[in-house]
Amino acid sequence: MNKTRLRVAVVHLDESCLGNGRDGDNPGGAGALIEIRTPEGVARRDCYLAAPATTNNRMALAGAIAVLQLLARKEKKLQVLLVSDSEYLVKGIREWVPSWAARGWTRKGGPIENLHLWKALVQSVDLHEAQFTWVRGHAGHPKNEYANDLAVLAAREQVTSDGVVESGFGAWLEAARSRKKYLQYDPDASFTELEQRLASGERIPRADAA
Repeated sequence: MNKTRLRVAVVHLDESCLGNGRDGDNPGGAGALIEIRTPEGVARRDCYLAAPATTNNRMALAGAIAVLQLLARKEKKLQVLLVSDSEYLVKGIREWVPSWAARGWTRKGGPIENLHLWKALVQSVDLHEAQFTWVRGHAGHPKNEYANDLAVLAAREQVTSDGVVESGFGAWLEAARSRKKYLQYDPDASFTELEQRLASGERIPRADAA
């Protein structure tokens, strides 16, 4: 029996925490650019969320959970690639979580930080066929930079989107090009490359150019 091919979604995630690590309540945000193919072409949507007292690591986890849950409401099961500059998130879900779960959610070094979020992430990942890969942040990757801007805005203004909303990426990219940035960048081609790799069954490396 042929396996039904799942639709592919690529999600670019970033997180922000203003004053991360300082004493007191540090506001944070997470942002996501979601890409999926439709009959009309590549559709893009945004989502973002805020928390009044948090950390970068917690927002990285919260952002991934939110996106996977939202996609499960909008679509049937998907093939999802989540691209993040958070090594904590990507290395954690790919390398740490299997060991923690095998030991009954314990680790040799003591209690697992953000345990409830890690468990919620695992439950959310199970809604799809999901992979995570890391991309270096603030290195000129336009979709990562855009997700970063969403996260910072959410953190500063403490705003959360009403689910998945129309994306501002197109206008953001045009504004960047007016400043002579990303002039040769083709966002649809970059999505198509990842879409084809996922559709072929490729396991994306932990660190990938994306």
